[in-house]
Amino acid sequence: MDRIRWRPRLPGVVGRLLGRVDPTSARRPRRVNPDAVVDCAVYVGGRREPGRPHYADAYARARHGRRTFVWLGLHEPGAAVMAAVGRTFGLDEPAVEQALADGHRPTLRRYGDVTLLVLRSAGYVEHTELTATSEVVDTGDVLVFVGDRFAVTVRHGATGALAPVREDVQRRPEVLAEGPWAVAYAVCARMVDLYLEVAEHLERDLERVEESVFARERGADIQHLYQLKREVVEFKRAVLPLPAALRALQDSPDGGPPPALRHRFTAVSDGLGRAVERIGAYDELLTSLVQSRLAQLAVEQNHDMRKIASWAAIAASQTAVAGVYGMNFAHMPELHWRYGYAGALLLMATSAVTLHRLFRRSGWL
Repeated sequence: MDRIRWRPRLPGVVGRLLGRVDPTSARRPRRVNPDAVVDCAVYVGGRREPGRPHYADAYARARHGRRTFVWLGLHEPGAAVMAAVGRTFGLDEPAVEQALADGHRPTLRRYGDVTLLVLRSAGYVEHTELTATSEVVDTGDVLVFVGDRFAVTVRHGATGALAPVREDVQRRPEVLAEGPWAVAYAVCARMVDLYLEVAEHLERDLERVEESVFARERGADIQHLYQLKREVVEFKRAVLPLPAALRALQDSPDGGPPPALRHRFTAVSDGLGRAVERIGAYDELLTSLVQSRLAQLAVEQNHDMRKIASWAAIAASQTAVAGVYGMNFAHMPELHWRYGYAGALLLMATSAVTLHRLFRRSGWL
């Protein structure tokens, strides 16, 4: 008689659930974000979901969720990481290549359904005094890729950290509820705030430089002015092209920010306009200071040349007297006079003192 083997029967629901479990799933390693990923989060209805999932898993969830998008933040990613991100989010190859480079000009570009907004970050470098090699403004790059269900930010350089941007906008779920364009708005607002902050610091530097240029004791070194001029020009290149990009973004009939965010972008453009005006004024002021300092240097050089000419004239009078008596003619006046040598020295001293007083009275000495 065959022996009947007894098997316990599990409840139907539990058995079906256990039957669906892949026995290898417990041994499957959890995917971890690469080091270039600063943060990755899924937002549902304007609120962040707990955790920091892998960007591929986060995007897969965002694609199937309602009012859901993912924000991936990268800092100086390598070619392999950026290529993998591009494959996951469907970025074109030119967009991926642009994200790997730095030193971009602020602009707005479209790659299919993805919009790329390129911005320049700026930060003020503290310094005790201005020298010929002082770094005053440090700039970097921030690229924002905006798609239907994602926003990818790529940052190059030490300035323009986006962690405060994420923390601030997460406290305003009504803004994040507008979707990925809320990230672009928050990043633009942060960059404009940085521009205005750097402009305030530059204004104080310019005040000190202006005082030193017109100081009575000693004017500012022209090399210091040139260095500050170069730093302001670098800052100007980072800011001035951005208004055109924002205007193109707001004027786009489709593919741009939703109507609820357009008035916020308008406020950002107003702040950017103030920054542009201040930077232009600083550049013009520095140009005037450089010209003033060059005029001062020309006056100082002219004054030095007058001093040299005055002392040369005084020396020439002594040389003339000595040269005449050095010709050794037989019938020279006072040649056999007992006090002739003393008389010649007295004549030379009298002519030197007379010329010195004349030059002092005319302002040459």
